Amino acid sequence: MKKIILIAGGFLFLYLTVFAARIEKALLYKQHTLQDTYKYQEKERNFQWKKISGKIDTLIMLEEMAPEFGALNNYKNRNGVAPLADSVKQDAYKAITDKHGVRRDQAIPFYRFNNLSVPECYGRDGALVWILRDTADYLVIVAAPFRGIWLVPAKYVDRLPERYFRKLLFVDRTNQNITTLEQSDTAWLVRSMNPVTTGVERPPHRFETPAGIYVIRSKQTAMLYLKDGKNELDGFAPWASRFSGGAYTHGVPVKYPNKKTIEYSWSLGTTKRSHMCVRNATSHAKFIYDWAPVDVSLVYVFD
Repeated sequence: MKKIILIAGGFLFLYLTVFAARIEKALLYKQHTLQDTYKYQEKERNFQWKKISGKIDTLIMLEEMAPEFGALNNYKNRNGVAPLADSVKQDAYKAITDKHGVRRDQAIPFYRFNNLSVPECYGRDGALVWILRDTADYLVIVAAPFRGIWLVPAKYVDRLPERYFRKLLFVDRTNQNITTLEQSDTAWLVRSMNPVTTGVERPPHRFETPAGIYVIRSKQTAMLYLKDGKNELDGFAPWASRFSGGAYTHGVPVKYPNKKTIEYSWSLGTTKRSHMCVRNATSHAKFIYDWAPVDVSLVYVFD
């Protein structure tokens, strides 16, 4: 592998030549399995293996070069509401966002070196970052969605225990599917290939599942959820693994007063329709819950 690193004008550029990651099928979860290419309403859908392989190549390169990885953390604004960013606006949900559309709620402020008074933009809770070094109360980082090097207050970054990620989840918003991969000595092994339902942008209560690279941060055997617009419990989603803000992978939701879990929903693998989470067959959500450890497993959300 050939790598050249160039830092200029505050931006980090990476030039590399890599061989495509080797992907082999070795399913551990074998229910509701999709084929590589399949039909939905007479339209062809597929698993984008070439794109997934490229993302793995980039991850391997970063793992070899990164001094340390971190996860952005401002779940429920526990580390403080981010300051107003430059060029903020209001979205269709009447929420404050930065110029890229990232909401201020649960966000992390990203600063330029020459301006520590106003954030340039926001990062999302749970996002994977590459930590370059410490400087006073800030960390110097690179984050996947934005070009360049950024300063982030240290309180918003959780340093991760590992530099290498062996278990990856790939959520395809376009094809409404998910695949899980695990690194072996010789290849990346496909552990499952399944239908999902991702979030839809539909104000005021439904949000698109945000694209990006995230770290699984926490888990719940049953994630309670509220009725839309009310502070009243509506039900629970089983086997929930949280990766960004209120976004989880989980099983089929169960509305109260019912308490028995539901294995499958006709809506899986159809169109975007959830509130923001990645809805799975319940047994597949449990597979993820059991298989993917917190803080050392990544979730890729892409188109």
